Amino acid sequence: MTNKKKFDLAIIGAGPGGYVAAIKGAQMGKKVALIEKQYLGGTCLNVGCIPSKSLLSNANVFNKIKQAEDFGIHIDKVSFDYKKMKERKDGVVEKIRGSLRGLLQSNGITILQGTARFESPKDLKVTGEDNAFVQAEKIIIATGSEPIDIPAFSCDHDRILNSTSALELTKLPETMAIIGGGYIGCEFASLFAEFGVKVTIIEAFPAIVQAQGKTISDALSSAFTKRGIAIKTNTAVEKIDKSATGLVVHFKGGGTLAVDKALVSVGRRLNSDRLGLEKAGLKPDTKGAIEVNEKMETHVPGIYAIGDITAIAMLAHVASHQGMVAAANACGQRAHLHYHAIPAVIFTHPEIAMVGMTAEEAQEKRLPINIGTFPFQALGKSVATNETAGFAQVISDKKTGEIYGAQVVGHEASAVIAEMALAMTNELTLDCVIDTIHAHPTIPEAWLEASLVANETPIHFPPRIKTRG
Repeated sequence: MTNKKKFDLAIIGAGPGGYVAAIKGAQMGKKVALIEKQYLGGTCLNVGCIPSKSLLSNANVFNKIKQAEDFGIHIDKVSFDYKKMKERKDGVVEKIRGSLRGLLQSNGITILQGTARFESPKDLKVTGEDNAFVQAEKIIIATGSEPIDIPAFSCDHDRILNSTSALELTKLPETMAIIGGGYIGCEFASLFAEFGVKVTIIEAFPAIVQAQGKTISDALSSAFTKRGIAIKTNTAVEKIDKSATGLVVHFKGGGTLAVDKALVSVGRRLNSDRLGLEKAGLKPDTKGAIEVNEKMETHVPGIYAIGDITAIAMLAHVASHQGMVAAANACGQRAHLHYHAIPAVIFTHPEIAMVGMTAEEAQEKRLPINIGTFPFQALGKSVATNETAGFAQVISDKKTGEIYGAQVVGHEASAVIAEMALAMTNELTLDCVIDTIHAHPTIPEAWLEASLVANETPIHFPPRIKTRG
């Protein structure tokens, strides 16, 4: 007989949004159920952020070793074992997954392994390892997304891969086509190229990482080209044929490319079609997104949605923050979200990070702006560590000094962006950054210097030459 269980709060999906919401609800004294059909931690922990960054950390170490001669360190022979790197990645995932289960259990959260479907706005049927009817006063949908599969060249997870199966490689090919030049495709390109794979990125749009703006796209394209990564933009793939020795990628309009393997990275589809949403009174849009208000609540009272399924910002850290907001509101508190200062990171080599508007976006809105850009070549810490590629850039209001956005390309970008996210969230101005004492020598000094340039009072950079009228 199927069990009937009653909870104050039920969450569908144990990814970075769902499990955070569960912990928040438990902290507020609620009886919480967390329903997960596969692995705790969702895409991010199991087949996304954590495993990919584990492999990229290997690439970063390998890259540094290859620079050893620049530091006066002599290494006769350098080699790598990609199978061991993959095993290390698996160990990292298993360790964090085990810690997460312990964390959830320590908060008194009931974990149900199975697939959930709505029976009514307050009732869920769970089938799988655990079978139960769950009744909950409030429900949070956090079912995430999965890689899009293109029928014309469907993934076989052997020679034609997606972002999930690419993480399972134990032996690297000599050549690879990466179809899609967004941030996921570019991260894999950076990873595989570091270990000697001849990579070609094929992008239908005019530029790779186009959504991040021209400044970022140009910088990454230049860095990739120097590393031997080929980039084909304005190029769409028509089909992929399998040959005896590999693959032949056919381009629309003519032309082919022979490779050993292909990685399809053209976006993600939302997991909302198997939830029985109609029984809850919910209807997603044509892309499967569930509309929510600033409290993360849907138009059905008591039902919330967070993470990728909302299609607001498909980032793990946004899902976690949405989870805290949704849980707080579901438990009787008042909380809401602002999206003007969301940091994003692309873990390529060099790293890229950004928050707020790009210069192009500010100009499209006809905002009066100053742009302050400071190259890492002029930064003491960057020179000392032999990491001089890249820059920090601040976009600010010409009159008030309000910070509209910031971008950074280069070493430690993923950590350095936090200062600008904090500044923008708290509506600090350019003067606030300038008046903050930055430790020397450090990479975050680049924000001080970029802000001084934007303020037209540079210290460690030549002044802008003013023409006489």
